[in-house]
Amino acid sequence: MSHSIETLQPSQVWQIFAGIAAVPRPSKQEERIRAHVKRFAESKGLKVREEKIGNLIIEVPGTKGHESAPITVLQGHLDMVCEKNSGTAHDFDKEGIKLILDKAPKSGEPIVRADGTTLGADNGMGVALALAAATNPSVVHGPLEILVTIDGGAGMGGAKALTPESFKGRRLINLDSEEDDAIYIGCAGGCDTNLIWKFGLSDVEGSAETCRVIVEGLRGGHSGGEIHEGRGNAIKLLGKVLTRGGGHDLRIAGMTGGSKRNAIPREAHADVAGPAGLMKRLAEAAKAVEGETKADSFESGVKIRVEKVKIDKAAAAKETAAILAAVSALPSGVLGMHPKVPNLVQTSNNVSTVESKESGGSLEIVVGCLSRSSSGSRLEETKAQLSAIGTLAGAAVETGNQYPGWEPDVDSATLATCKSVYERLFGEAPEVLAIHAGLECGIIGKRVGKMDMVSFGPHITGAHSPDEVVYVDSVAKSWKFLQAVLAELA
Repeated sequence: MSHSIETLQPSQVWQIFAGIAAVPRPSKQEERIRAHVKRFAESKGLKVREEKIGNLIIEVPGTKGHESAPITVLQGHLDMVCEKNSGTAHDFDKEGIKLILDKAPKSGEPIVRADGTTLGADNGMGVALALAAATNPSVVHGPLEILVTIDGGAGMGGAKALTPESFKGRRLINLDSEEDDAIYIGCAGGCDTNLIWKFGLSDVEGSAETCRVIVEGLRGGHSGGEIHEGRGNAIKLLGKVLTRGGGHDLRIAGMTGGSKRNAIPREAHADVAGPAGLMKRLAEAAKAVEGETKADSFESGVKIRVEKVKIDKAAAAKETAAILAAVSALPSGVLGMHPKVPNLVQTSNNVSTVESKESGGSLEIVVGCLSRSSSGSRLEETKAQLSAIGTLAGAAVETGNQYPGWEPDVDSATLATCKSVYERLFGEAPEVLAIHAGLECGIIGKRVGKMDMVSFGPHITGAHSPDEVVYVDSVAKSWKFLQAVLAELA
C-alpha cells in the first residue's frame, strides 16, 4: 500500500480496508480472511463466534449509557469476486490486491482502484466500515453484532446457512450497496441454470483448417448492477461470429468464456475446425461483429480475432450447430422492467460462463446462466425458457442455487431513522430504492425471520470487473452517515 493511501481519511477505515485487501480471499476460500478478521476483533477485546460454515459474529457492547439499546447488526461478506485483465499476472489464491490512488477520468475525483484486477471494495469496504464502527472509541452506539458471511460473491452460501439462533439482533444494516446517496430496501432473487452437452470426438481431416476465435476487451461488470447498460457479452459475441462465419461444416473442439456466475463475461474463445476457407470466413465475420459491437454499444475496446491452432479431434458438425443455436437463442440482458418502480430492472438473464472439458475421447460443454428477478413468477418463467432452449438443443439442464428476493418495507423504522439522519447531515433527502443485484438481505430475512433491514454504502463502480473503483470522498461520507445512524439508533 502506498503512503498516499495510508493518509486517506477516515484513516482507520482505510487502514482496515488495506489490511483486508492484503489477504487473498476468493469466494469459497475465506479461511485466511476469516482468521485475519478474527485476530483483529480479538485484539480489540471483542468476543467472536464462528459458525461451522465459516460466518463470524462479533459481539460489541454498547458504549457507556447505551448498553440497554436494542442490538443493531452490521452485515457484510468476507469474500471478493476475482477478475483480472488477460494481460495481468496475478494469482488471487496467493496474492493480495495492489491498491492504487488515482483520479476518476471524467470528474477528477480521487478514487482507489487495483492494478488490473477487481478491487474487492465489494464488500471489503463495507466490512471495514463495520469493524471501524465496532472499535473506534469515538463512535456512539448501542450493542452491536458484526455479521460477516462467507461466499457472498458467488453462491451466498454463508447467508443460506444462517438460523434464528445465529445472532440476536433483529435490526440490520447491510453495508454492501454502492451508491452513497441512496438507501436500499429491496433486491432481486436469482437462480443458476446450466446447459450441459456431452458427445464423442472424432479425428479432424488432414485437409481441414483449424483455428481459435478470440473475443476480448469488453467492459464486463456486475450482472445485477450493470445489466441494464447493454454491455457486450463475450460468449454471445463469440457465438455470433461462429454462427455467421462457420458454415454448416463447422466442428467445435472446445469453448471457454467468462469466469464468474455474477459477472458479465469480458472474454471468450473457441477452437474449431472446418473445410478450406474457414479462417477467411471467420476473420470476415469477426471484423463485421467487432464493428457492429463498437457502433451499437459503448464497447469501444472490443477485439475479435482469429488465430491458427492445431486441433486433432472435434465434435460433429450437427452437434456443433446445436450448441451454437442454443447460445444464439439464450437471452442475455434485461428481460423486463418493474411495473411499479420506475427505472428498476425486474427480470434479467446473464449468459455467464461456458466451460469445456475433454476426457476419454468425449467432450463436455457447459453453458451457465444466472437469472434474476424481483418477481417469483417471472423468475420461474425465465428458468422454464432457458430449460426449453437447452432441451430443444439436446442439452441436459440443471438448475440450482436459487435464493429469494428482499421485499421492500416502506414502513421500516430503521429506514425512517436513516432517512431523517441523512437529511439532517446532508441537507437533502436520500433516494430510497430497490436494487436488481442480489443482496444477502433477502436470504437473511427468510432464514432468520422477521428483520428490519436497510442497506447503504460508499460509491463503488465497476464491481465484479477490473474496472472496479471506490470513490475516496464517498467513504468519508458513508463513515459520517454510519456513525450518525448508530448514535441515533442508540
